Amino acid sequence: MIVWILLIVLGFILLIKGADLLVDGASSLAKKFHIPEIIIGLTVVSIGTSLPELFVSIKSALEGYPDMAIGNVVGSNIANLLLILGLSTVIKSVDFKKETRWIEIPMCLGFAIIFIVLCNIGQNITRYDAIILLILFIAFIIYTIVMAKKGEEFDEKNSEKAVKKTDELDNKTSSSSIKDIIYIILGIILLKFGGDFTVDNAVNVAKFFNLSEKIISVTILAIGTSLPELVTSVSAAIKGKSDIAIGNILGSNIFNMLLIIGTSALIKPIIYNVSYNMDLVFILVATFILAIFPMIPPKNKMTRMNGSVYLFLYLIYMITLFMK
Repeated sequence: MIVWILLIVLGFILLIKGADLLVDGASSLAKKFHIPEIIIGLTVVSIGTSLPELFVSIKSALEGYPDMAIGNVVGSNIANLLLILGLSTVIKSVDFKKETRWIEIPMCLGFAIIFIVLCNIGQNITRYDAIILLILFIAFIIYTIVMAKKGEEFDEKNSEKAVKKTDELDNKTSSSSIKDIIYIILGIILLKFGGDFTVDNAVNVAKFFNLSEKIISVTILAIGTSLPELVTSVSAAIKGKSDIAIGNILGSNIFNMLLIIGTSALIKPIIYNVSYNMDLVFILVATFILAIFPMIPPKNKMTRMNGSVYLFLYLIYMITLFMK
Protein backbone atom coordinates (compact mmCIF):
# COMPACT_ATOMS: atom_id res chain seq x y z
CA MET A 1 0.00 0.00 0.00
CA ILE A 2 2.79 2.46 0.91
CA VAL A 3 4.62 1.70 -2.36
CA TRP A 4 1.42 2.35 -4.35
CA ILE A 5 0.93 5.72 -2.63
CA LEU A 6 4.57 6.73 -3.26
CA LEU A 7 4.21 5.85 -6.95
CA ILE A 8 1.01 7.92 -7.14
CA VAL A 9 2.92 10.90 -5.68
CA LEU A 10 5.68 10.35 -8.26
CA GLY A 11 2.99 10.31 -10.96
CA PHE A 12 1.69 13.68 -9.76
CA ILE A 13 5.17 15.18 -9.95
CA LEU A 14 5.71 13.89 -13.51
CA LEU A 15 2.26 15.16 -14.57
CA ILE A 16 2.83 18.67 -13.24
CA LYS A 17 6.29 19.01 -14.81
CA GLY A 18 5.09 17.49 -18.07
CA ALA A 19 2.18 19.92 -18.23
CA ASP A 20 4.49 22.91 -17.74
CA LEU A 21 6.82 21.78 -20.53
CA LEU A 22 3.94 20.98 -22.90
CA VAL A 23 2.14 24.30 -22.38
CA ASP A 24 5.33 26.35 -22.66
CA GLY A 25 6.58 24.56 -25.77
CA ALA A 26 3.21 24.50 -27.56
CA SER A 27 2.45 28.14 -26.77
CA SER A 28 5.88 29.26 -27.97
CA LEU A 29 5.53 27.35 -31.24
CA ALA A 30 2.07 28.80 -31.79
CA LYS A 31 3.44 32.34 -31.51
CA LYS A 32 6.47 31.72 -33.72
CA PHE A 33 4.47 30.24 -36.59
CA HIS A 34 1.50 32.59 -36.11
CA ILE A 35 -0.72 29.60 -35.31
CA PRO A 36 -3.66 30.38 -33.01
CA GLU A 37 -3.19 28.88 -29.55
CA ILE A 38 -6.70 27.37 -29.77
CA ILE A 39 -5.45 25.14 -32.62
CA ILE A 40 -2.43 24.06 -30.58
CA GLY A 41 -4.73 23.29 -27.68
CA LEU A 42 -7.09 21.28 -29.89
CA THR A 43 -4.30 19.17 -31.42
CA VAL A 44 -0.82 18.83 -29.90
CA VAL A 45 -1.80 19.48 -26.28
CA SER A 46 -4.99 17.39 -26.54
CA ILE A 47 -3.19 14.42 -28.06
CA GLY A 48 -0.48 14.57 -25.43
CA THR A 49 -2.90 14.78 -22.52
CA SER A 50 -5.16 12.05 -24.00
CA LEU A 51 -2.43 9.43 -24.06
CA PRO A 52 -3.41 7.93 -20.66
CA GLU A 53 -7.04 7.50 -21.82
CA LEU A 54 -5.86 5.88 -25.06
CA PHE A 55 -3.55 3.51 -23.18
CA VAL A 56 -6.17 2.52 -20.58
CA SER A 57 -9.11 2.09 -23.00
CA ILE A 58 -7.19 -0.05 -25.51
CA LYS A 59 -5.75 -2.14 -22.70
CA SER A 60 -9.20 -2.57 -21.11
CA ALA A 61 -10.85 -3.53 -24.41
CA LEU A 62 -8.17 -6.09 -25.24
CA GLU A 63 -8.31 -7.64 -21.77
CA GLY A 64 -12.12 -7.97 -21.86
CA TYR A 65 -13.14 -5.09 -19.61
CA PRO A 66 -15.62 -3.13 -21.81
CA ASP A 67 -17.00 -1.20 -18.83
CA MET A 68 -13.54 0.19 -18.13
CA ALA A 69 -12.95 1.05 -21.80
CA ILE A 70 -16.21 3.03 -22.03
CA GLY A 71 -16.27 4.25 -18.43
CA ASN A 72 -12.75 5.64 -18.69
CA VAL A 73 -13.73 7.84 -21.65
CA VAL A 74 -17.18 8.83 -20.37
CA GLY A 75 -15.89 9.60 -16.89
CA SER A 76 -12.89 11.47 -18.28
CA ASN A 77 -15.09 13.67 -20.48
CA ILE A 78 -17.31 14.55 -17.52
CA ALA A 79 -14.28 15.25 -15.35
CA ASN A 80 -12.70 17.34 -18.14
CA LEU A 81 -15.72 19.61 -18.47
CA LEU A 82 -17.14 19.87 -14.97
CA LEU A 83 -14.13 19.30 -12.72
CA ILE A 84 -11.12 20.48 -14.74
CA LEU A 85 -12.59 23.37 -16.73
CA GLY A 86 -14.59 24.33 -13.65
CA LEU A 87 -11.49 24.37 -11.45
CA SER A 88 -9.44 26.20 -14.09
CA THR A 89 -11.97 29.02 -14.36
CA VAL A 90 -12.44 29.27 -10.60
CA ILE A 91 -8.69 29.93 -10.42
CA LYS A 92 -8.83 32.42 -13.29
CA SER A 93 -11.65 33.33 -15.69
CA VAL A 94 -11.05 32.55 -19.37
CA ASP A 95 -12.18 34.22 -22.59
CA PHE A 96 -14.13 32.57 -25.42
CA LYS A 97 -13.10 33.30 -29.00
CA LYS A 98 -15.55 33.36 -31.90
CA GLU A 99 -14.48 30.04 -33.37
CA THR A 100 -14.76 28.42 -29.94
CA ARG A 101 -18.29 29.75 -29.39
CA TRP A 102 -19.64 29.07 -32.86
CA ILE A 103 -17.66 26.06 -34.08
CA GLU A 104 -15.72 24.04 -31.49
CA ILE A 105 -18.40 23.86 -28.76
CA PRO A 106 -21.28 22.98 -31.17
CA MET A 107 -18.95 20.48 -32.86
CA CYS A 108 -18.20 18.83 -29.50
CA LEU A 109 -21.94 18.70 -28.74
CA GLY A 110 -22.69 17.16 -32.14
CA PHE A 111 -20.02 14.48 -31.74
CA ALA A 112 -21.43 13.62 -28.29
CA ILE A 113 -24.90 13.09 -29.77
CA ILE A 114 -23.50 10.87 -32.54
CA PHE A 115 -21.51 8.92 -29.96
CA ILE A 116 -24.63 8.27 -27.86
CA VAL A 117 -26.59 7.09 -30.91
CA LEU A 118 -23.85 4.69 -32.02
CA CYS A 119 -23.49 3.28 -28.50
CA ASN A 120 -27.21 2.53 -28.20
CA ILE A 121 -27.66 0.96 -31.65
CA GLY A 122 -27.40 -2.73 -30.85
CA GLN A 123 -25.88 -1.80 -27.47
CA ASN A 124 -22.36 -2.33 -28.74
CA ILE A 125 -19.70 -0.44 -30.67
CA THR A 126 -18.84 -2.49 -33.74
CA ARG A 127 -15.93 -2.07 -36.13
CA TYR A 128 -18.32 -0.26 -38.51
CA ASP A 129 -19.15 2.18 -35.72
CA ALA A 130 -15.42 2.51 -35.04
CA ILE A 131 -14.81 3.44 -38.68
CA ILE A 132 -17.50 6.15 -38.47
CA LEU A 133 -15.89 7.57 -35.32
CA LEU A 134 -12.43 7.56 -36.92
CA ILE A 135 -13.74 9.24 -40.09
CA LEU A 136 -15.24 11.98 -37.91
CA PHE A 137 -11.90 12.26 -36.13
CA ILE A 138 -10.10 12.72 -39.46
CA ALA A 139 -12.67 15.40 -40.39
CA PHE A 140 -11.94 17.16 -37.09
CA ILE A 141 -8.19 17.07 -37.78
CA ILE A 142 -8.78 18.51 -41.27
CA TYR A 143 -10.80 21.30 -39.67
CA THR A 144 -7.97 22.14 -37.27
CA ILE A 145 -5.45 22.19 -40.14
CA VAL A 146 -7.66 24.53 -42.17
CA MET A 147 -8.09 26.81 -39.15
CA ALA A 148 -4.34 26.77 -38.57
CA LYS A 149 -3.70 27.90 -42.15
CA LYS A 150 -6.22 30.69 -41.83
CA GLY A 151 -4.55 31.81 -38.62
CA GLU A 152 -6.77 34.10 -36.61
CA GLU A 153 -8.57 35.63 -39.59
CA PHE A 154 -11.82 34.29 -38.15
CA ASP A 155 -11.34 36.62 -35.21
CA GLU A 156 -10.02 39.75 -36.95
CA LYS A 157 -9.73 42.02 -33.94
CA ASN A 158 -7.70 39.51 -31.96
CA SER A 159 -5.68 38.73 -35.08
CA GLU A 160 -4.21 42.21 -35.41
CA LYS A 161 -3.18 42.27 -31.74
CA ALA A 162 -1.83 38.72 -31.85
CA VAL A 163 0.35 39.40 -34.91
CA LYS A 164 1.85 42.50 -33.29
CA LYS A 165 2.58 40.62 -30.07
CA THR A 166 3.97 37.67 -32.00
CA ASP A 167 6.32 39.88 -34.03
CA GLU A 168 7.63 41.45 -30.83
CA LEU A 169 8.18 38.05 -29.24
CA ASP A 170 9.90 36.74 -32.38
CA ASN A 171 12.37 39.61 -32.21
CA LYS A 172 13.03 39.24 -28.48
CA THR A 173 13.11 35.49 -28.00
CA SER A 174 16.36 33.59 -28.36
CA SER A 175 14.94 30.08 -27.99
CA SER A 176 14.76 27.98 -31.16
CA SER A 177 11.86 25.99 -32.53
CA ILE A 178 13.86 22.82 -31.86
CA LYS A 179 13.94 23.69 -28.16
CA ASP A 180 10.16 24.15 -28.17
CA ILE A 181 9.68 20.78 -29.89
CA ILE A 182 11.94 19.11 -27.33
CA TYR A 183 9.83 20.68 -24.56
CA ILE A 184 6.65 19.32 -26.16
CA ILE A 185 8.10 15.81 -26.58
CA LEU A 186 9.47 15.74 -23.03
CA GLY A 187 6.17 17.07 -21.71
CA ILE A 188 4.18 14.33 -23.47
CA ILE A 189 6.59 11.63 -22.25
CA LEU A 190 6.36 12.85 -18.66
CA LEU A 191 2.56 13.04 -18.93
CA LYS A 192 2.44 9.50 -20.29
CA PHE A 193 4.53 7.97 -17.50
CA GLY A 194 2.98 10.21 -14.86
CA GLY A 195 -0.48 9.06 -15.94
CA ASP A 196 0.60 5.41 -15.89
CA PHE A 197 2.10 5.61 -12.39
CA THR A 198 -0.90 7.46 -11.01
CA VAL A 199 -3.65 5.39 -12.63
CA ASP A 200 -2.15 1.91 -12.22
CA ASN A 201 -1.45 2.39 -8.55
CA ALA A 202 -4.74 4.19 -7.89
CA VAL A 203 -6.54 1.19 -9.38
CA ASN A 204 -4.56 -1.09 -7.07
CA VAL A 205 -5.70 0.97 -4.10
CA ALA A 206 -9.32 0.95 -5.36
CA LYS A 207 -9.34 -2.82 -5.82
CA PHE A 208 -7.89 -3.21 -2.35
CA PHE A 209 -11.12 -1.61 -1.06
CA ASN A 210 -13.31 -3.83 -3.35
CA LEU A 211 -14.85 -1.09 -5.51
CA SER A 212 -16.90 -2.15 -8.59
CA GLU A 213 -15.56 -2.04 -12.17
CA LYS A 214 -17.81 0.87 -13.18
CA ILE A 215 -17.01 2.91 -10.07
CA ILE A 216 -13.30 2.38 -10.71
CA SER A 217 -13.62 3.37 -14.39
CA VAL A 218 -15.68 6.57 -14.00
CA THR A 219 -13.89 7.77 -10.87
CA ILE A 220 -10.37 6.47 -10.25
CA LEU A 221 -9.53 5.70 -13.89
CA ALA A 222 -11.39 8.71 -15.30
CA ILE A 223 -9.94 11.25 -12.88
CA GLY A 224 -6.55 9.57 -13.01
CA THR A 225 -6.32 9.65 -16.81
CA SER A 226 -7.67 13.23 -16.77
CA LEU A 227 -4.87 14.45 -14.50
CA PRO A 228 -2.80 15.57 -17.52
CA GLU A 229 -5.76 17.70 -18.69
CA LEU A 230 -6.14 18.99 -15.14
CA VAL A 231 -2.57 20.14 -14.61
CA THR A 232 -2.26 21.35 -18.23
CA SER A 233 -5.47 23.41 -18.20
CA VAL A 234 -4.89 24.83 -14.72
CA SER A 235 -1.30 25.69 -15.65
CA ALA A 236 -2.49 27.34 -18.88
CA ALA A 237 -5.21 29.29 -17.04
CA ILE A 238 -2.75 30.57 -14.43
CA LYS A 239 -0.40 31.69 -17.20
CA GLY A 240 -3.26 33.52 -18.94
CA LYS A 241 -3.33 31.16 -21.94
CA SER A 242 -7.11 30.68 -22.01
CA ASP A 243 -7.08 29.34 -25.59
CA ILE A 244 -4.99 26.36 -24.53
CA ALA A 245 -7.06 25.85 -21.36
CA ILE A 246 -10.35 25.63 -23.28
CA GLY A 247 -8.93 24.05 -26.43
CA ASN A 248 -7.28 21.31 -24.38
CA ILE A 249 -10.61 20.32 -22.77
CA LEU A 250 -12.68 20.41 -25.98
CA GLY A 251 -9.96 18.69 -28.01
CA SER A 252 -9.47 15.98 -25.38
CA ASN A 253 -13.20 15.25 -25.19
CA ILE A 254 -13.44 14.96 -28.96
CA PHE A 255 -10.34 12.77 -29.10
CA ASN A 256 -11.70 10.55 -26.32
CA MET A 257 -15.00 9.88 -28.10
CA LEU A 258 -13.71 9.62 -31.66
CA LEU A 259 -10.07 8.50 -31.61
CA ILE A 260 -9.83 6.47 -28.41
CA ILE A 261 -13.15 4.60 -28.58
CA GLY A 262 -12.81 4.37 -32.37
CA THR A 263 -9.35 2.82 -32.12
CA SER A 264 -10.33 0.53 -29.23
CA ALA A 265 -13.48 -0.76 -30.99
CA LEU A 266 -11.61 -1.21 -34.27
CA ILE A 267 -9.13 -3.47 -32.50
CA LYS A 268 -11.90 -5.27 -30.60
CA PRO A 269 -15.66 -4.43 -30.67
CA ILE A 270 -16.90 -3.08 -27.34
CA ILE A 271 -20.10 -4.18 -25.58
CA TYR A 272 -21.99 -1.11 -24.35
CA ASN A 273 -23.64 -1.04 -20.92
CA VAL A 274 -26.83 1.09 -21.12
CA SER A 275 -26.26 2.22 -17.54
CA TYR A 276 -23.78 4.70 -19.06
CA ASN A 277 -26.64 6.59 -20.75
CA MET A 278 -27.12 8.68 -17.62
CA ASP A 279 -23.43 9.58 -17.66
CA LEU A 280 -23.63 10.52 -21.34
CA VAL A 281 -26.61 12.78 -20.56
CA PHE A 282 -24.36 14.59 -18.07
CA ILE A 283 -21.86 15.17 -20.90
CA LEU A 284 -24.60 16.58 -23.15
CA VAL A 285 -25.92 18.87 -20.41
CA ALA A 286 -22.42 20.06 -19.46
CA THR A 287 -21.54 20.81 -23.11
CA PHE A 288 -24.87 22.59 -23.69
CA ILE A 289 -24.28 24.74 -20.61
CA LEU A 290 -20.79 25.56 -21.93
CA ALA A 291 -22.44 26.85 -25.11
CA ILE A 292 -24.68 29.11 -23.00
CA PHE A 293 -21.92 30.60 -20.81
CA PRO A 294 -20.62 33.03 -23.53
CA MET A 295 -24.14 34.49 -23.86
CA ILE A 296 -24.44 35.29 -20.14
CA PRO A 297 -23.00 38.65 -18.94
CA PRO A 298 -20.15 39.32 -18.92
CA LYS A 299 -20.40 37.93 -22.44
CA ASN A 300 -17.70 35.90 -24.19
CA LYS A 301 -16.12 34.96 -20.87
CA MET A 302 -16.27 31.97 -18.54
CA THR A 303 -16.19 33.51 -15.08
CA ARG A 304 -15.34 32.12 -11.67
CA MET A 305 -19.07 31.88 -11.02
CA ASN A 306 -19.50 29.72 -14.14
CA GLY A 307 -16.64 27.55 -12.94
CA SER A 308 -18.35 27.17 -9.56
CA VAL A 309 -21.53 26.01 -11.31
CA TYR A 310 -19.51 23.35 -13.12
CA LEU A 311 -17.89 22.16 -9.87
CA PHE A 312 -21.31 21.97 -8.22
CA LEU A 313 -22.65 19.89 -11.12
CA TYR A 314 -19.67 17.55 -10.79
CA LEU A 315 -20.47 17.12 -7.10
CA ILE A 316 -24.07 16.26 -8.02
CA TYR A 317 -22.79 13.74 -10.58
CA MET A 318 -20.57 12.03 -8.01
CA ILE A 319 -23.43 11.88 -5.49
CA THR A 320 -25.83 10.31 -8.02
CA LEU A 321 -23.09 7.86 -9.00
CA PHE A 322 -22.60 6.53 -5.47
CA MET A 323 -26.32 6.57 -4.63
CA LYS A 324 -27.03 3.82 -7.18
